Amino acid sequence: MSIFHPLGFLPTNLRKPVFWFSLILTAACFAIFGMLLDPPLKTPVSSGIVSFELARTTEASAAMVNSWDSRARLFAAFGLGFDFIFMPLYATALSAGLLLAASRLRGIWLALANLIGWGAFLATVFDAVENIALFAILTGEVGANPQIAFGCASIKFSLLLLGLAYALAARLLSRKLDHPNVK
Repeated sequence: MSIFHPLGFLPTNLRKPVFWFSLILTAACFAIFGMLLDPPLKTPVSSGIVSFELARTTEASAAMVNSWDSRARLFAAFGLGFDFIFMPLYATALSAGLLLAASRLRGIWLALANLIGWGAFLATVFDAVENIALFAILTGEVGANPQIAFGCASIKFSLLLLGLAYALAARLLSRKLDHPNVK
C-alpha cells in the first residue's frame, strides 16, 4: 500500500494488530455510548445524541435540550467530551480497515482507498466542530449552531459510510482475486 495512505507508514506486520486494537476500542466506545451515555437522552422528542446532532433547526434542538433534565444534560455534555477520545479510534479503525481491504488492489482503486483513508480522519475534524456547536447549544448559545452541527454531522456520517462501503467492497473484490472460481 502506498505511503499516500494516512497509515501507509505502518509496517505490514503491524497493520492487522493496529486494525484489531482500534476496532476493539471503537466497539468499547460504542458500547459506552449505547448503554451508558445515550439512554438518559431518550425522550419523546429525542431518540438520543444522534438526533441532537441532526436536529438542524433551533426549534428542534431547543425542544430536545428542554426535554432533558439536568442529569441528562450532564450525560450529553460528558458524551460530547468523551467523543474526542472516540474520534481517533474510529478513524484509525476505518482507515486501517481500508488499508487492509485494499492491499491487493491497484490503480484507481488503490488511489481511491488512499483518499477515503484520509476521509476517515477528515471526519474527525467535522465531528469536533459538530461537538463544539452542540456544546454551545447545551450552554444556551443556540444561534446557527444547530445548522453547523447538522452540516458537520452529515459530512462526517457520509465520509464514514463511504469508507465502510468501500472497505467492504474492496474486501469482497480482494477475496474474488484470491478465489477467482468462487461465485
